[in-house]
Order: sequence, then C-alpha cells, then structure tokens
Amino acid sequence: MRGWRTAAVTGAATVVAGSSAGTASWAAYKHLMSQASAARGAIGRTTAKPPEADGVYAAGGGAPERWQSGAHADLHLMIFGDSTAAGLGCTVADEVPGVLVARGLAEETGKRIRLSTKAISGATSKGLEGQVDAMFIAGKPPDAAVIMVGANDVTKKHSIHKSAARLGDAVERLRASGSVVVVGTCPDLGIVTAIPQPLRTVVREWGMRLRSAQTAAVKAAGGRPVALADLLSPEFLAAPDRMFSADGFHPSAAGYELAAAQIIPVLAAELGVWHGGPLPTLPEYSEVAEGRRLAVRAADAANRFLWRRENRQLSAT
Repeated sequence: MRGWRTAAVTGAATVVAGSSAGTASWAAYKHLMSQASAARGAIGRTTAKPPEADGVYAAGGGAPERWQSGAHADLHLMIFGDSTAAGLGCTVADEVPGVLVARGLAEETGKRIRLSTKAISGATSKGLEGQVDAMFIAGKPPDAAVIMVGANDVTKKHSIHKSAARLGDAVERLRASGSVVVVGTCPDLGIVTAIPQPLRTVVREWGMRLRSAQTAAVKAAGGRPVALADLLSPEFLAAPDRMFSADGFHPSAAGYELAAAQIIPVLAAELGVWHGGPLPTLPEYSEVAEGRRLAVRAADAANRFLWRRENRQLSAT
C-alpha cells in the first residue's frame, strides 16, 4: 500500500496549491498523511486468494466442467487485470465476476463457455503485458477478453498517460489476435468510504482522469470500454455494507454481480450474440459521487451555517 503515502504527499500539494502559508502547508501534509495511514489500516494487506473458478460453463447452471484435453467449448472467455477482475472478496467460485460473465454468456447464447483467468491481485496496467504474454504461451487466444484494471494504478500513483497506454497496448495485442475485448475502466474511488476525506477526493480525481485516458486508449485500440462508475455508485453508496466486502475496498458478491450485469450485454453485443435490445449509452463518471466531493460538501456546510445564523438573527429581532 505504498501508493497511499505517495497519494498523501501529492495530495497535500493539491490541497494547499496557491498558498504561501508554510504552517497551512505543513498542516495539510500531516493531515493527508494521517488519512493515508487510516486508509492502510482500514483496508489492510489481505493475503487471501480469490476462489478458483476456471472451467467450462453451460446454460442452466450446474457445476462447471474441468477443462482438459478433449473437452469442448464453443467460446473461450479470458479475464485479465487486477484483484477485482480475479474476484478478491468472493467466498465461493460462483461469486467471481468471470464466472458471472461466463454463466451470463452461456444463458444468452446456449453455448458452452470456457473461462480462463489471467488476472492477478495487486496488478496494475504494468502487469497486463505479462498476463497477455502468459496467454500466448498457454495456447490459442480466447474468443473474448474482459479486462478490469485501474484502481491500483491510482493508489500507486502511476503515470496516467503511461497506464492508459499500457492498457491500450494490451487491448491492441488481443484484438490483433482475433479476440473481442471489453474493458471495465477505473472504478470510482470516491465511493470507497474506507478512504477518508480529503484523501478520497484526491484519489478520486486521479481515477477520473485515468478513466478518461483509458476510455480513449481502449477505443483507439479497437476495444469497448464500460464505464462502471456511475452504473455502480448509487447502489454502492446506498448500501455499502452489502456492496463492499469485509475490507471496505473490494466489492462483495452483490457488488460483483452488479458489475457483471453491466459487462455481459456489451460483451455479448461485441460477439454478435446479444438479443436483449439496444444497449444504453454508458456514462463516463459518477454524478452521484461528484455530488459527494469535499468541495460540494463544504459548500453545503457553509450554506447550512449561514442559514442557521440568519435564523438566529431573525429570532433575536
């Protein structure tokens, strides 16, 4: 979690930008450093591994068939990315996002879907190259690929431009191999209440910038971005106890189910097997979380203070 320290240092500069008051700068720095420490303590360093989920999934549910020589699948789905792609926070395989997408495709198409997972917990966009390399070493490219990555790039304060470029390179390689590619772009870290304010506002702003750069890179490389932020934020903000796992950072089974529900129609449409009607235009940022930004909250607090003061003055007269 070294990135939280980096975020705090850079965030301190953001908070006090334009100020020449050394005392204020030092106070802001100390405050954000304490916030980073609190975030590390709240989220922790999990050593848990997501449930093993690879196999062949068919319509109608049931246990997956283990993939082995001689097994048959109509479509091969491969998952790349970080801990959210791998399903960290899930307790059983059926909760893992790759399984949810595989089962959704099986139900939509009636086909047998082989699921393979290359995603690794803790990975950033830097790790995508190795994951795609591993795919080529293991065998034929998949028919479809889903990538979920970005949060770790933010918390580790990687270059937005370089992170987006690395993602674009991975998408381009997969597309060149014949795979359909759908990317769940950087999540909205403004909904993660385990990250205290104002640090949450700082990392959220970085995430918004990364998400925009990722969207452009994915489109340029021939993939389809899915901006999960605004689609998920209302539900996560309304029911954090249900949508987040125990660490308060990774999604729970319910959170992953919600994310998979946004990815399945886009992926099926890219494969030419979607029969559910026109797809909605997906937003690129969270209006809900935007309304919870520190500046907005501060303005609301100031307005409430003025309203109370005016009422007291009226009462006194």
